[in-house]
Amino acid sequence: MKKNKFYITTPIYYVNDKPHIGHAYTTILADVLSRYHRAEGDEVFFLTGLDEHGQKVQQAAEARQLSPQEHCDDLAPRFLGLWEKLEIQYDDFIRTTQKRHIAVVQQALQQVYDAGDVYADEYEGWYSVAEERFITETEKDSGSFRDIKKLKERNWFFRMGKYQKKLIDHIHEHPGFIQPGQRRNEVLGFLRQPLGDLCISRPKARMGWGIDLPFDKDYVTYVWFDALLNYITGPGYLADQKSFKKWWPASVHLIGKDILTTHAVYWPTMLFALGLPLPETIFAHGWWLMGKTKISKSLGNIVNPLDLIDEYGVDSVRYYLMREMVLGQDANFTMESFIKRYNSDLANDFGNLLNRVSGLIGKNFDGFVPEHGKMTDEEDHIKEEAVRLDPKVKKSVSEMRLDGAMEDILQLIRQVNKYLEYQAPWKVAKTDLGRAGTILYTATEALRICAVHLFPVMPFKCKAVLDILDNAGKGTQWGGLKKGAKLKSHEALFPRLEVPKQ
Repeated sequence: MKKNKFYITTPIYYVNDKPHIGHAYTTILADVLSRYHRAEGDEVFFLTGLDEHGQKVQQAAEARQLSPQEHCDDLAPRFLGLWEKLEIQYDDFIRTTQKRHIAVVQQALQQVYDAGDVYADEYEGWYSVAEERFITETEKDSGSFRDIKKLKERNWFFRMGKYQKKLIDHIHEHPGFIQPGQRRNEVLGFLRQPLGDLCISRPKARMGWGIDLPFDKDYVTYVWFDALLNYITGPGYLADQKSFKKWWPASVHLIGKDILTTHAVYWPTMLFALGLPLPETIFAHGWWLMGKTKISKSLGNIVNPLDLIDEYGVDSVRYYLMREMVLGQDANFTMESFIKRYNSDLANDFGNLLNRVSGLIGKNFDGFVPEHGKMTDEEDHIKEEAVRLDPKVKKSVSEMRLDGAMEDILQLIRQVNKYLEYQAPWKVAKTDLGRAGTILYTATEALRICAVHLFPVMPFKCKAVLDILDNAGKGTQWGGLKKGAKLKSHEALFPRLEVPKQ
């Protein structure tokens, strides 16, 4: 049976400062999706990395009295260290200062130049240092751009407007290309106006930290024409055509909504110019807010994911971030909501179910998984719900509704807890040990299936559950729990947390 391929990317992150919760969220999301696809038997390629060129990086390096490369080399291990702590299983980590990427950028630039899609011209306009691009008068007046100044200089331009109609047609013909729907509508709205051409260079005299244009050594490449090409560098464009043919086009580009235009307009037109197919889906998720304000370095309201991990454990952080944000919408981070979600879903529901079944099996069956006898309607109902969970989770994951998938799993866990309360196996065991065994087998098998489904989100804790159940089967089909298996002793899976007093 032929395996499906799944190629997923995160944005490559600027190295102008240490990573924060926004970086962590997107990368965990990509990791969770990758793990779900691997569990389905798909071949997966997961690319992440760092955007190391551009004016903001140069300025950050100058502020630290370092060269840009020294600055990047110092910060890159912080991202790699965080990914390790977050249990991120990426397949490739790209840095845009690597020789393999520089070669791709220069060859791509030469290709579009030779095709006549690049020309030199003098341009005068408003320039946003924060966004590292020229902006329109309307954009300047919107108040959405910081650190604006007027510039007049000679630069090289990419004939982006040439591909405007082709891009509009592609968006209409492929409804899933830009998701969610409101982002697709934003891009189509943006494309109602003439697209114009894209400045793809910066004079070395003004900004020297970048990749040299192969056809004009007095200029370096504009950071977006450099950065966006990482998505084809990773799978082997120009360097390994067999690998590139296998993986391209990408299945999903995950991005934040603030870089929608660059990914859904600039990037596709660049691919058209290179004669390459477009990615299947560009998915723009919302922002993490603190109060009603986006979490960002410039606003000084950064949440350090390392602090959360050290205090509450990596899997609880992964769970919260995946459960709390409805993909496509903004989410509000507060410590109170984090602790409430932890206590409600993880301590009271998931962890409590493990404590109940392991305690009762330990007390009544010397810790050995009991054999189930004849199943009543109550057991059949739990089994049916567990069997139905598999297609429900698959559908939610395919639709990028991870919060929905996790809610479905927790709904079953809650049902099993209620089933135990109603069946009261601790009482039944006094008069009918066989019946008590059937109840506990049913509850424990449902717990096992839920742990397998939650594994991509909480790999450490769910592996612990499966180990406690004596590695009780890896699949989600009913019956994977081995009767007679010896349950291992364990600490509380998720000790309850106290809500901080106001």
